[in-house]
Amino acid sequence: MTDVKAPHTLSTETLITPIKVDIWSDVQCPWCYIGKRKFEKGVELFGDNVQVEYHSFELAPDTPVDFDGSPIDYLSQKKGLPVDQVHEMLGRVTEVARSVGLEYNYDAVHQTNTIKAHELMHFAKAHGKQAEMKERLLSAYFVEGKHVGRIDDLADLAQEVGLDRDAAHEALSTSQFLADVKDDVAQAEAYGINGVPFYVIDGKYGVSGAQDPETFKNVLEQAREERQTP
Repeated sequence: MTDVKAPHTLSTETLITPIKVDIWSDVQCPWCYIGKRKFEKGVELFGDNVQVEYHSFELAPDTPVDFDGSPIDYLSQKKGLPVDQVHEMLGRVTEVARSVGLEYNYDAVHQTNTIKAHELMHFAKAHGKQAEMKERLLSAYFVEGKHVGRIDDLADLAQEVGLDRDAAHEALSTSQFLADVKDDVAQAEAYGINGVPFYVIDGKYGVSGAQDPETFKNVLEQAREERQTP
């Protein structure tokens, strides 16, 4: 990965230029929401300036918008996993989610195609609301059982975080940000990313998976130390 040039002047206490963290994730990735909470805690422990940008990654691009079935049906039918194994997997991830303060409700989850949700994330980024939109989409999908694949539903969620509903609807209807989604996916392939969440810290360090907060803290500290070393 390309190194980021260090700024000429740095405070020994607080970074003037934030450490950039690029995060590849998908709205329907349970570990991405868990990883989000762990990463946020890691940033809190780090205690310095961090700038986050989310990027698109499609775990199941072949999924129809209105999949006829539950996540259990999808994993068992599409991935060839025994139903008992799927129940065990979802139970385990639900417990891990609960340990970071998230209450997953797989009985209400709508399995769907997330391409439009990714387009909405880019729309939100263009209007300074990407972080709020990411949190809203993840909560809508895993906790509240809302549909995050249909344009009307996504426009409603956009409005809830303070974005213009009509503008969001128009952007999604015309696929205004589809090229940006494709660029993210292409960049992930160039980096060799084949699973999410994946974090690229300061353009130098790749961290895969929902790591413990201490791990994120340590990598951020290492990036900061490198910047402060002539």
